[in-house]
Amino acid sequence: MSKTTLIIMAAGMGSRYGGLKQIDPIGPGGEIILDYSVYDAVKAGFDKVIFVIKEEIEKDFKEIIGNKFDGVVDIDFAYQDINNLPVGFTVPEGRVKPWGTGHAVLSCKGMIDGPFAVINADDYYGRETFELIYNELNKEKAEGDRYEFCMVGFRVENTLTENGTVARGVCQTNGEDYLTDIVERTKIAIRDGKIMFTEDEESWTEIPEGTTVSMNCWGFTPAMMDELENRFAACLERNKDNMLKCEYFLPFVVDELLKEDKAEVKVLSTKEKWYGVTYKEDKEAVVNAIREKVAKGEYPPCLWKK
Repeated sequence: MSKTTLIIMAAGMGSRYGGLKQIDPIGPGGEIILDYSVYDAVKAGFDKVIFVIKEEIEKDFKEIIGNKFDGVVDIDFAYQDINNLPVGFTVPEGRVKPWGTGHAVLSCKGMIDGPFAVINADDYYGRETFELIYNELNKEKAEGDRYEFCMVGFRVENTLTENGTVARGVCQTNGEDYLTDIVERTKIAIRDGKIMFTEDEESWTEIPEGTTVSMNCWGFTPAMMDELENRFAACLERNKDNMLKCEYFLPFVVDELLKEDKAEVKVLSTKEKWYGVTYKEDKEAVVNAIREKVAKGEYPPCLWKK
């Protein structure tokens, strides 16, 4: 029987936090954000979790994870190796960062035997998010010409920080909850009480409240692995003059499939509030939010108490 898998992209954690051992706990039992994602995913029904990491952070990562998930869920590890490239391509001198979220998910090829979801390690998504995506992934699907994928869409006002700008994928749908376009806005902030984005730091454009944005929470069938593998070389070829900086982003592959009419992506709307430590000043808000949820009984004080 196939498993429903959650892929957690954690390869960039060491660089973002200045070393994994500097990850601050945000829960009363010393939990970090990804602990709550695993807990919520297991409650929703996921059978397996794959952490995508870089091999050089393996020791520190496994020290943090420890054996807390033993007997809770099947855990595996995939390694995002910068040298894992299609035939004919090599890593240019000076390139140190991995090749992006599409490459991260591709690292799990051969480890998936059923539907799977993908999330970031350092974003808090909320219980409903995992329930929505698990249920959609496990619905009976009619045979058709298109892949049937899904994503969880957040209301933009529920994904912001008061401490600076954030990057979000702004989504457009066809009016029937199916994705038609996703545009990456790299600088979204609250300005004068309004949600605004800028591309040049000078002119700002309002984003209406209620606008759906992507938080990189996707649901796929196993066919997505083949698409990621088949399209990687073409992406590198297009960027052969920019190999030091180019990235193979998961949403770009989804967008290609949409434009080719090879896939449809159902947008699962949630009113959950995102939490994350984009800036060090964000930590207090995350800690307070988790404390409130514990007080309401949404989480136990210690997630993994044996």
